[in-house]
Amino acid sequence: MVEEDEYACVNRSQLKIKDNSGIKKKKKKKSSKETEKAIEDEVKEQIKHHKSNNEKTKAELAFLKMQDKMKKQRIQQKAEMTHKQRVEKFNQHLDSLTEHFDIPKVSWTK
Repeated sequence: MVEEDEYACVNRSQLKIKDNSGIKKKKKKKSSKETEKAIEDEVKEQIKHHKSNNEKTKAELAFLKMQDKMKKQRIQQKAEMTHKQRVEKFNQHLDSLTEHFDIPKVSWTK
């Protein structure tokens, strides 16, 4: 038996690449400036109308008032001590801790 070449039946012509030249895109219609301005005006009016309807309830007002009060209180507490005083207080706290909390030596040679 004579062995035939395995690739004898392969097509050796160039590959055909798809071309988009036949497809045409539709052009969008441009709207006039007058209609755009009218739409923008309507949107602005709706936003103004929507904002006026968002009045806070008694509970929301009380919550915001309490938040402001707590915020002022926190600021007051931080403003009482200077940075130097806070550092001194922290150092006193570290001095009061036992040696149990110290970092142990890592090297056994020293």
